[in-house]
Amino acid sequence: MLEKALDGSKTYWAWIIFLLAVMGVGSIFYIIQLQKGLMVTGMSRDVSWGFYIAQFTYFVGVAASAVMLVLPLYLHNQKEFKKMVILGEFMAVAAVVICMGFIVVDLGQPQRMLNVMLYPTPNSMLFYDMIVLTGYLLLNIVIAWNNLHAEWQRRPHPRWLQPLIYLSIVWAVSIHTVTAFLIQGLPGRHLWLTAIMASRFLASAFCSGPAILIILALIAKKFTRFDPGREAIRILSQIVTYAMIANVFLFLCELFTAYYSNIPGHEHILTYFFLGLHGKGALVGWAWVMAGAGILSLVILIPSRFRNNQDLLLAGLVLLILATWIDKGLLLIVGGFIPNPMGAITQYAPTGYEIMISAMIYATGLLILTILWKVAIGVKKEIGEA
Repeated sequence: MLEKALDGSKTYWAWIIFLLAVMGVGSIFYIIQLQKGLMVTGMSRDVSWGFYIAQFTYFVGVAASAVMLVLPLYLHNQKEFKKMVILGEFMAVAAVVICMGFIVVDLGQPQRMLNVMLYPTPNSMLFYDMIVLTGYLLLNIVIAWNNLHAEWQRRPHPRWLQPLIYLSIVWAVSIHTVTAFLIQGLPGRHLWLTAIMASRFLASAFCSGPAILIILALIAKKFTRFDPGREAIRILSQIVTYAMIANVFLFLCELFTAYYSNIPGHEHILTYFFLGLHGKGALVGWAWVMAGAGILSLVILIPSRFRNNQDLLLAGLVLLILATWIDKGLLLIVGGFIPNPMGAITQYAPTGYEIMISAMIYATGLLILTILWKVAIGVKKEIGEA
């Protein structure tokens, strides 16, 4: 089936070349980082996790969101998702690769990854994070590829995949739960020390991931004429809306807990986000954009007459992705280090090196996604399901 990735239009090959060029330029910056170390980044003693880990956190959620298609199709037999489920599973594969890429570049020296396997520490959440991410990647590759191959040969899906499919549903929830546990158990970080962190992670994952999938599916429809199905888009957009409502509710719970309890450690970081603190407020603008985009996305997505309009739906989804990316892909990780345990504020901003290396990882994920989707859509067209 891979030969289908070698047959494409000029636009397709121009996109492939562009991604390879971004990967090439980004790799130069990464080589410099390998030589000079993490000193080329904006991270410091006080802010030891930055843009890399923030993107890792966000894309773990994108990977986990594939369960929003797998669960209704395989457990509730909603055939509307039959065309889209393969796209969701392949998107999960690309998202996990992006996650792993950000972990590699954040380590400084990639060979340090071997320590997790050579010296396993069962009481370390990082050890379990490696297990669940690797396992989820393998599950989606095996399930999606074998199901697609069976369809290509016009055979029923292999029965031996059923247990793996059910396992992948549980595994999808576990990857983001373990990621939340990585940070929510750290007692010195007030922003992260909350019992609802895992719930927030899952809620944001189940709205942002499917939102990205819908947009990419509509883009694929425009360029390949592969129709994922109007009903699938309608149901998935409903899921996105309800998950975003839950996500906003949980964030408001954090605001209530911080300010009603009047605990300084919880108050200070939220005050820093929206008003600034001690004359410093590098993230204030980002926080207000997040709040505005989140509220406006719900204004568009909640009324069904707006949500069922494709142009308004796209606008609402873009605003939702912007809001959740700022929340989980920027504020959450960076904000956890402000103020530090001594009460000082060390502000952080990603450097050009971090941006270019991140672009390299994004391009790698998009290249994998493009090839896998090209194969999947090619098979669907060949068997008459396009």
